[in-house]
Amino acid sequence: MHRYRSHHCGELRAPDVGTDVRLSGWLHNRRDLGGILFIDLRDHHGLVQLVARPGTAANEALGHLTKETVVRVDGTVVNRGAENVNPELPTGEIEVEVTDVEVLGAAEQIPFTINAEDGVNEERRLEYRFLDLRRERMHRNIMLRTAVISAIRQKMTALGFNEMATPILSATSPEGARDFLVPSRLHAGRFYALPQAPQQFKQLLMIAGFDRYFQIAPCFRDEDARADRSPGEFYQLDVEMSFVEQEDVFQVIEKVMTELFEEFGDGRHVTSPFPRIPFREAMDRYGSDKPDLRARLELVDVTSVFEGSEFKAFAGKHVRALAVPDTADQPRKFFDQMGEYAVEQGAKGLAWVRVGEDGGLTGPIAKFLTAENTAALLSALDAKPGTAVFFGAGAYDEVSKIMGAVRVEAARRTGHFDEGVFRFCWIVDFPMYEKDEETGRIEFSHNPFSMPQGGLEALRTQDPLSVLAWQYDIVCNGVELSSGAIRNHEPEVMYEAFEIAGYSREDVEREFGGMLRAFSFGAPPHGGIAPGIDRIVMLLADEPNIRETIAFPLNGNAQDLLMGAPSEVDDARLRELHLSVRKPK
Repeated sequence: MHRYRSHHCGELRAPDVGTDVRLSGWLHNRRDLGGILFIDLRDHHGLVQLVARPGTAANEALGHLTKETVVRVDGTVVNRGAENVNPELPTGEIEVEVTDVEVLGAAEQIPFTINAEDGVNEERRLEYRFLDLRRERMHRNIMLRTAVISAIRQKMTALGFNEMATPILSATSPEGARDFLVPSRLHAGRFYALPQAPQQFKQLLMIAGFDRYFQIAPCFRDEDARADRSPGEFYQLDVEMSFVEQEDVFQVIEKVMTELFEEFGDGRHVTSPFPRIPFREAMDRYGSDKPDLRARLELVDVTSVFEGSEFKAFAGKHVRALAVPDTADQPRKFFDQMGEYAVEQGAKGLAWVRVGEDGGLTGPIAKFLTAENTAALLSALDAKPGTAVFFGAGAYDEVSKIMGAVRVEAARRTGHFDEGVFRFCWIVDFPMYEKDEETGRIEFSHNPFSMPQGGLEALRTQDPLSVLAWQYDIVCNGVELSSGAIRNHEPEVMYEAFEIAGYSREDVEREFGGMLRAFSFGAPPHGGIAPGIDRIVMLLADEPNIRETIAFPLNGNAQDLLMGAPSEVDDARLRELHLSVRKPK
């Protein structure tokens, strides 16, 4: 028999009754019923119940061991008996009567329970992440991630993509976040940068003629954490294709995402094909460029309804309305709670009215609306009796942010929200540039390597803020999975695009000399995208926080509490790297 095991803990079934077995695993739980010990033994593959009779050496050995001790046990598989069968457990028809025990790894008293999801705080969980990963939910999440990545590789290879690795140590790049820098020992005062994305390298692979590339790529960005963003390190399905237009990229990714979410979505429906929604339309209708389409409500611009209105709260402002049907039975508490929610999103309050059976309006602001306002409003919203109407007024971006969140919350509270589905969409036609409100400078709004719609002529003849780019995002259930673009592969277009954003020709040649040199030797039209692996698994696992799908994440302050990173470096190492440390006062 094998030194440690003849079977896995999760594989024994009724046909194995009478078999002598050897198992190894962790002591998951222990119950003492009148001197008879019942032990749940756990390994990667599952759980099995052990039984140790009173007076036996096995009972004596198992009776004093702490939970999470690693043991090897020998025993015989026996029936549990009909009254003791556990239908919730795959091995629930049998148990193993233990005859011999060997301790393989003793365990100290554990800092939190493994066999139950208690309320231990995240900092403690991350400090003892190796214990946290033993929990069933976390173990399942990590194995889901493994299976998803394996499936992605198979699907991409089947579609003719070639998996290739790109450098980790490279030069800095204006991707939009801060770089992590690595000092050079051989080149004093110079630094490598960890890649925010393999952007330039995957474009160079297209120029080199490899046609279709993909990689499960590690990316590094020094940015703050969010529920759907891990600080420091993340992984993405990095994709690039030659001789393609935007729709070609969509077809590939749509196929992969649909199959992936159908395979691992636990029966949740995937809506396909994915709608294409222009950026400005998304902001107008949903208040967000990553709309949650599970909410079956839309915003309506009613600014014109209140032009010239004497209602000061709306006068001279951008006004967006949200009509919520079938609210006749909603109590006043519902409206108060929606107002409180809007304040949490940054609003000063939330104006509302309700449409009565006679078509008249009731509510806090109804008295301020004229008959003309009311008629125009009901027409714009197609609002029937029993409809509640919420309003946001102010600057466009501010109203969009607040009312976009109110839209989803109102849908959830009133039954206008589809649970158990994955609703994807493409957001397209992003503006190439935006204006910095503080400096007034024109800046890239998305990826600086994107091809402008209209090419060189558009850059030279249009207002920069009106130029659209061949840029796109893929969104699922309100989570942005990725940005992508058809790339700018023409040197003159690149010079012009960067000049508008304040880069001189010399700046471009200094920062992107390798790319420009490559473009000048015959570059194919190409484009790509990079859906986030962490976010994909977060959606499939139905987890609200991305750290629940990563084996060893940093905490919200970008610290590794398990390994103690970031850590200080001694003076000898600093001298070797030609560095000195200046700490803030």
